[in-house]
Amino acid sequence: MRGCIFDLDGTLFDSMDIWDDIGPDSLKKRGLIPPPDYAQKVFKMSFAQSAAYTVERFGLPNTPEELMREWDEMAAHAYASEVRLKPGAHEYLLALREHGFKLGVATTLHRRIYRPALERHRLLELFDVLCGADEVATPKSGPEVFLLCAQGLGLKPDQCTVFEDLLMAIKSVKGTGMRVVGIWDNASAVDWEEIKKAADQVLTSFEGAPLPEH
Repeated sequence: MRGCIFDLDGTLFDSMDIWDDIGPDSLKKRGLIPPPDYAQKVFKMSFAQSAAYTVERFGLPNTPEELMREWDEMAAHAYASEVRLKPGAHEYLLALREHGFKLGVATTLHRRIYRPALERHRLLELFDVLCGADEVATPKSGPEVFLLCAQGLGLKPDQCTVFEDLLMAIKSVKGTGMRVVGIWDNASAVDWEEIKKAADQVLTSFEGAPLPEH
């Protein structure tokens, strides 16, 4: 293995709670109390689906596109000032660089949202390639963003290891020839047993984690 490709949300970033709060917080700003089932309803929806559902359910005077722009601004602020790294993530990335691995980011986030967080945590200079929603419009139910990242690293898929916390993304990568490491995150805990079956390896923490073999 010569390259390592990292998801951000739930993998390098302990950030899923930020996304859990955005929808409810936008409702509270409008004087609405989020019902108990709201978070569960939107959990597995795409960004656009969540916005359309929210507008329709609560009769908001906004279009889904307007709501998504609002949510984008809320997320951008949170990533620039609040988002945390998973314990040991920075040290793990440094160790990979020291051992000669090329590093890439593959995310469904837009660059203007995630780049400030990488800069704030001094990670930006560690990555050779950044691939996200600015480059690939398809969701992680397909492997395009990972394949684009491998191409940007100048590597074949079978020369790359992907680090990912979402079951559907792990499954989408498996057919490409890439090796997949499943990462524990509280938000995907319900899928952990399936993740252990689907991934080539799993990590519950980056602290003390072994490096991939070259």
